[in-house]
Amino acid sequence: MWKNWSLRTRLCIFLCTMFLTALIAGLVLLRVFASDQLVDENEPAGRSSVAIAAALNKALNAASNPEATLDAFVAELKSTGGDIKFRSAGPSPQSGQEKPVAGNGSGRVPGWFVGLLALPEVARRTPILIRGERVGELVFEPDLVADVYEKWIGFLAIVASGVALTLVTLAITYLTVDAALKPLRDIGHGLARLRDGHYAGRIPCSGPPETRESCEAANELAATLTQLERENRALLRKMVSIQDEERRDIARELHDELGPLLFAIRANVIAMVDNAAADQDDFDSPPQKALQSVEALQLTNRRILDRLRPMHIEEFGLQSSIQKLLRGVRAQVPAIEVTFEIDPGLEAIDAVVSQTVYRVMQEGITNVLRHAQATAMRLKASLPDGKVVVEISDNGVGMPADVVMGRGLTGMRERVRALGGTFELFRSDGRTCVRCSLPFAPAELETS
Repeated sequence: MWKNWSLRTRLCIFLCTMFLTALIAGLVLLRVFASDQLVDENEPAGRSSVAIAAALNKALNAASNPEATLDAFVAELKSTGGDIKFRSAGPSPQSGQEKPVAGNGSGRVPGWFVGLLALPEVARRTPILIRGERVGELVFEPDLVADVYEKWIGFLAIVASGVALTLVTLAITYLTVDAALKPLRDIGHGLARLRDGHYAGRIPCSGPPETRESCEAANELAATLTQLERENRALLRKMVSIQDEERRDIARELHDELGPLLFAIRANVIAMVDNAAADQDDFDSPPQKALQSVEALQLTNRRILDRLRPMHIEEFGLQSSIQKLLRGVRAQVPAIEVTFEIDPGLEAIDAVVSQTVYRVMQEGITNVLRHAQATAMRLKASLPDGKVVVEISDNGVGMPADVVMGRGLTGMRERVRALGGTFELFRSDGRTCVRCSLPFAPAELETS
């Protein structure tokens, strides 16, 4: 639990513990020394009462009328009203009948405090004798109410001072810790942004020199990571561009080398079919089968060329290429309803991003036609907040729980991430959606 508490909570608990410890220690010291202090304060008066009693006994022994002398002394003693009193001979008062030492009747001092003090017995009783007979006693019974009240007031003053000092210390600690923790919180938020890949924002440097040094080090780390990320993205974009160049070269080789050969084979087979007049109407003849194979091979070759390098993007632009792709979908599967929304600003993006957008749509459409069993498909390409966002959604059967993306989607995801974008495949509101987001790069920023 201690590990989960904040620094301010720990300091507050520490200060409150110190105050309670000091209060308990004060109570213990008060109990230990209060009794001795009261005894020391009343000891001179007690000795005086003993001396007065001895002098009175001596005077009574020497007087011719000791009773009159005693009466005169008692009258004088009453007129002075001190703590020394004469008590005539008779039953000794019980301890419970003696005058209380603390003014409990006044309600100013609580009983627990009086019990805590453990008041000592300071009364002195000295017998008074006439002709050897005990006629009474001179009693010294000090009134400790004022002394106890004085100690109670002192204790309250100490407690009030301690509480006030603790509150002031807590307030100062709270404000000081808050001012000291703010730069640390800023550094923590900045490091969290770095962890999430956001390197642009700088951390405000404030607080003591040690905190400012850590903040400046974190900002330097962010600048270094920003530079590395920029270089990494440029390198990844260059790699994707090189891949496209390699595909273009392969497509050119297939088109220039394999295309003429297929055309020549097809021409020769057609000639063979024309020369075989007897088998002209026989579609299962070897020449007819060879012709069908060659035509299928030519179609496959064109499809491979189109997937390797869709040349019409460079010729007609991205928007026209997507529309052509959708016309092919309608021609291939007329039962499916296709809606699309293409931002005209897509013509301004660079060649690498254009190729990626086209390939994502191509692969998404292929998956819908092959696996979704959908009756409606929606395509959208927009440019929000300086990014290119592509979405392909359908109302098909959806994805199995343990779905594993095939080579096509996996390749698209890797390509999108290489360009610094994000790739998502999810199902929401009864629709399966492929969404990718790419950083927008105008044509003038295209890396060579």
